[in-house]
Amino acid sequence: MPKKLTKALTPLQVKNAKPGRHTDGEGLHLLVKKSGARSWVYRFMLNGKARDVGLSQCPESIEVLQKTGAKELTLSQARDVAAIYRMKVKAGIDPLAARQDAAAMAEADKKARLAASVTFRAIAETYIAMKEGSWRNPKHRQQWRNTLDTYAFPIIGDMAVGDVETSHVLAILESIWKEKPETASRVRGRIEAILDAAKVRGYRHGENPARWRGHLAQILPARTRLSRGHHKAAPYDAVPDIMMAMRKRKAVAALALEFTILTAGRTGEVLGARWAEFDLGKAVWTVPADRMKAGKEHRVPLSTQAMEVLRQTQQLKSDRVFPGARDRQMSGMAMSMLLRRMKVDATVHGFRSSFRDWAAECTGYPHEVCEMALAHTIGNKAEAAYRRGDLFEKRRGLMEEWCQYCLGTRPEFGQIVPIRASI
Repeated sequence: MPKKLTKALTPLQVKNAKPGRHTDGEGLHLLVKKSGARSWVYRFMLNGKARDVGLSQCPESIEVLQKTGAKELTLSQARDVAAIYRMKVKAGIDPLAARQDAAAMAEADKKARLAASVTFRAIAETYIAMKEGSWRNPKHRQQWRNTLDTYAFPIIGDMAVGDVETSHVLAILESIWKEKPETASRVRGRIEAILDAAKVRGYRHGENPARWRGHLAQILPARTRLSRGHHKAAPYDAVPDIMMAMRKRKAVAALALEFTILTAGRTGEVLGARWAEFDLGKAVWTVPADRMKAGKEHRVPLSTQAMEVLRQTQQLKSDRVFPGARDRQMSGMAMSMLLRRMKVDATVHGFRSSFRDWAAECTGYPHEVCEMALAHTIGNKAEAAYRRGDLFEKRRGLMEEWCQYCLGTRPEFGQIVPIRASI
């Protein structure tokens, strides 16, 4: 039987060791790489399996190196550390598993300390900075910051994001849930999104205290019971009289409102319009995707009266089609205030509903043509996947009929002009 090696290496042999594995005995080995890098390894048997555990960077070795100020373990020090591991193995302790557990605990402790230092405000700022580039509406971006500044930050802004609980969320929401239901609902959703982001980053664990379904829904009144306003619309048969009264007013806001009604557009689309978006020769207005609610470019066929409005606004000599004071974008309230002065009990956006009701009850145009005129997205995903065109020419006919209706000059049957001359 071969003699068992014990303390086979000398300090000089360690110093001059060539690349390879050098055995000292009792499981201690010196590993030397071709690069000259050295490391001490302890090989042990546990449960019938041989395993290696590195000693050079283990806690015991680091403690020794810190005391001596050295960069590497000496042979004597390596034997002492190996003896500690030998005793652990005899006691049935797996050194590798113990080290992994210790590392996991240290990492968990590190994350806990980090989470304790990360506030809700810090995560919110990071979340907004990451997301706001995809928010096309500047007003929406500002509302995110304003609502958090007003309602959330005073209560949880400086709290560790991992400590936010249901009681804190309720303290924010309960005071405004009935008085400002729409605002409260948005604040709740924004808090939920921020806390979800914190969980993904490892700063929170467990359920989201701002979650509605199955959580806050059990405490706060159901969202359907809260008042939610709709855009009040004028009856479509009142639109011609409104348009007639509007054309008597000499104001850019009146022209903008008339154009909005004629194109069935949204306020932001019209007020943000610039001349570069128009092909007046073809009577087409192309609204870029970044100003559309659905984020998709939209072509608008311009009726004869819509073109007349544009001819009038061209005289304003501005890059904006409907400029406000100091050549800035007109305020969205300008058209609303005009309706109020005219004593019209409707909103600007409500004229889209007036148009839709008229199209459904007074024309034979298909549903999809009317919906596309309003730039509504197709709810059915399968239908949307197969829809390639924008029904532009059909919409041109629809919008011209709407124009004539608004002007009160819709032709009767006896006034229909034949498409082809008689042969």
